[in-house]
Amino acid sequence: MDFYHLPLSAPCQSVRLVAKALGLHLNLKELDLLNGEHLKPEFLKINPQHTIPTLVDNDFVLWESRAILTYLCEKYGKNDGLYPKDPKKRALVNQRLFFDMGTLYQRFSQAFYPVMMEGKELNADNVVKLDEALEFLEIFLDKTAFAAGDKLTVADMTLLATITTIDVTAGHDLSKYQNIQRWYAQLKESVAGYEEICVEGAKKFREAFNPINK
Repeated sequence: MDFYHLPLSAPCQSVRLVAKALGLHLNLKELDLLNGEHLKPEFLKINPQHTIPTLVDNDFVLWESRAILTYLCEKYGKNDGLYPKDPKKRALVNQRLFFDMGTLYQRFSQAFYPVMMEGKELNADNVVKLDEALEFLEIFLDKTAFAAGDKLTVADMTLLATITTIDVTAGHDLSKYQNIQRWYAQLKESVAGYEEICVEGAKKFREAFNPINK
């Protein structure tokens, strides 16, 4: 399977974590977005939306990270542990995936992308909104060991990539979130490939774009 990605992207990292957990080999194809490689005709033929990550599995092409990682679980998972088939359990995992996409990562990008990409001042209101999203995650983790229950799922992996970016790339203070800290510490030690995929990717993101930590 060909996997078009950018190592510093948290959504790309989450797919790689899930693939590793499933024992799948991805043929990594890094795209240089700054130099417009995602806009070249050969990639537009694969993905006319020219976004990453993009997966090519024989004659099947899929983009959007959360669609990709759930597809991998459905097609290649030996069991439903990472993406449960029970309707209520799956719905909760999906909710966490959508929360990561539409709330947590979105608010991180709104707060820090203008600083990192455009050299603007940090907007205090946007930081407050990011902290509100982190407080939601703190509540999710209040009664369960993992993001969507008592077992590790794909929701944890996508949230782990996002939290690592918020922590390592942006240097945002997470110390007041005790449940997040407990969950974060546990996953750092237990998720295969975490250091190589998430930490190294987040460091590259910081080195490339973040003036706060330079």
